[in-house]
This record gives sequence, structure tokens and C-alpha cells, in this order.
Amino acid sequence: MGGAMNVLDGAATSVGGLLAGQAWKLAALVLLVVLLVVGGAGGALLWSAAAARDRALVDLKAVQDENAQLRAGVDDQNRAIQAWYRASEDAKARGQAAQQQAAINGQRFDAALQQLAGAKATTCADAMPYVNQLLEKVR
Repeated sequence: MGGAMNVLDGAATSVGGLLAGQAWKLAALVLLVVLLVVGGAGGALLWSAAAARDRALVDLKAVQDENAQLRAGVDDQNRAIQAWYRASEDAKARGQAAQQQAAINGQRFDAALQQLAGAKATTCADAMPYVNQLLEKVR
């Protein structure tokens, strides 16, 4: 039986050797498939990320344009408010000047009336010198 055992040992060794000789090919094939799948998935992810980045850039540009338009509108409103404020300040100054001038004119009129307070006239001809004097002092 020793010879049969040798033959079986030799056959097992040669089958094992044959399988071991083919195992590296199988392992290389499995590794190739894994690398292709991982590489393809990575490439798809990179492509997807690039597409998402491009969409985000387009959205960002749209938001920036909208923001620029809103800022321009706010700037227009601010300029209009400043112009209104300047116009109101000018009007206030004119109003104060007019009030001061009216007060001065009123004082002159009051002074002229006091000077003519004792005047008496019975006819229009008697009153005319007083009227002329009043008009001269008020002018």
C-alpha cells in the first residue's frame, strides 16, 4: 500500500500545486474586479461632486446678482432719503428766515402805528399824509 499512497500523495500534491498555481490568477481577477468597482464608484462620486459644485456655483451667482440688485435699490432709497432730508432742512431754514422777517416787519409796523396813534383825520385828504407816513415807515 505504500506505493498507492505515494501515487495518491503525488496526485494530491500535483492537484494542490495546480490549484495553488491558479489561485494567484483567481486572486488577481478578484482584485481587478474590486479595483474596477471601487475606481468606477470613486469616479462616479467625483463626477457627481463636480456636477453639484457647478450647480452650487450657478446658484451662488444668481444669489449674488439678486443681492447686487437689492443693494442698488437700497442705495437708491438712501439717496432719496438724503435728498429729502436736505430739502426739508432747506425748507426749515427758509421757514425760520421768513418767521424772523415777519417778526421784524411786525415790529416796524407796530412802531409806525404807535407814532401815528394820536393822529386824527376827518376827511380823506386829512388822512393821506398819515397813510403815506405809515407806508414809508413800513416799507
